[in-house]
Amino acid sequence: MRSKKIAPSVLTLALIFIASSAQALDLMEAWRAALAHDPAYASARAARDAGVTQDRQADALWRPELSLQAGAGVATADTTTRGARFAAPNFGTSNNVAFDTSVRGGGRTLAGVELRQPIFDRGRDAQAQQLRLETQQAEVAWSDAQMELMLRTAQSYFDLALAGEQLRLIDRQLEAVTHAQTEAQDRFNLGDKPITDVHEATARADALRAQQLAAQAQLELRQAALADLTGLPPADASALALPVRLPDAEDVGELSAWLERVTEHAPMTQAAQLRLSSAKQEAHKSDGALSPTVDLVARASHEQLNGSGDYGSASNRQTQSMIGVQIFIPLDIGGGRGARNDQALAKIEQAQAELDRARQIAAQQTRAAWLGLSVGRGQVNALAAAAKASQARLDATRTGYEAGERTTLDLLNAENDAAAAQLTLIQARVQVQLDGLRLARLAGTLDEARLQRLDVALKVGAM
Repeated sequence: MRSKKIAPSVLTLALIFIASSAQALDLMEAWRAALAHDPAYASARAARDAGVTQDRQADALWRPELSLQAGAGVATADTTTRGARFAAPNFGTSNNVAFDTSVRGGGRTLAGVELRQPIFDRGRDAQAQQLRLETQQAEVAWSDAQMELMLRTAQSYFDLALAGEQLRLIDRQLEAVTHAQTEAQDRFNLGDKPITDVHEATARADALRAQQLAAQAQLELRQAALADLTGLPPADASALALPVRLPDAEDVGELSAWLERVTEHAPMTQAAQLRLSSAKQEAHKSDGALSPTVDLVARASHEQLNGSGDYGSASNRQTQSMIGVQIFIPLDIGGGRGARNDQALAKIEQAQAELDRARQIAAQQTRAAWLGLSVGRGQVNALAAAAKASQARLDATRTGYEAGERTTLDLLNAENDAAAAQLTLIQARVQVQLDGLRLARLAGTLDEARLQRLDVALKVGAM
């Protein structure tokens, strides 16, 4: 008696509905959508826009500064002068003269304007340099965020494509195992096969159904991850292209050339180098015993007090103006300047160590990505041969099974090995492409043109 076919589960039906409503998507479409939607990239872009303003701030530090002052209020003033000399036409000269004025609760007004043009200021110059370095750091961070998003988009795209391929292989394997299960049951009923063949096929089918449910869940999660990244509706995993061609030999190059470029141009080393330069500028602010500042100053002010006091009505008016050079020399009598300089020198050592560490990490990651790319090309060729051999073994085993020379277990094992070899080959191809993108990012050369070439290669391979 033939075993009944198992009805599709609710989850399977739901996934069929989702797949029917999902959209086809290529790699460049995913990247452009992620560029407009990803919050992490939006944050990096805003940080870069903020960083650009620091160049203008640096320029403004050496431009004239204009300040206005005005005020009004109630004031009290007493002025006493003794031993003064008084001289006036027709009055002669008088010595030991006393002058007294007094205003109680009078009205006081003041107004002033000052123009200051910095001429020499080591601290101001170091601050301007630091602002420009921070602008460069923002540019480096933004560029790295672009490359990181490209890599994340490719990773998420291939993750979904692999999930779809894994589910397809499991479905195909389950279909073959279900057929073998039915055939084993029929041949057992005829007395041609032992019951163990039925049990082996049933156990393998049940295990594959469990794998199918797990693969379906993983497919949904990866669909959601790509949708979250791009802001697009869930993509149809079966419509996503997987790599068939490998990167060209010139894309691999020599490890020494990659290491040389990464040492100076990797985003992490560039950022560390800029932090070191900023630390050196901080030390310039306090590395001298005396650090005078020289400013060109133009100032005008007017102050008036009107009211009455102990001697009747009184008025005091004062108007001043001046233009000249002002020198300010701070004296480090408390030791604060020396302490700040010691701190700045220690910060330089820290920044230098961080730069050395960044170069080490970049070199390690470059070696790993280059080896993954160069060795992976040979590995893919070997896996392709293994997958072809596994398929040939499956075909031979199926023929032998039909002739009664192979057992059901032999057939089930051959089906499993062929599916596993095919999936491993596809995963290796994806890994090689991702290693190529990682290597380009480490060198600071990952751009839209590089992603476009990969997208074209995917489309050509899918034809």
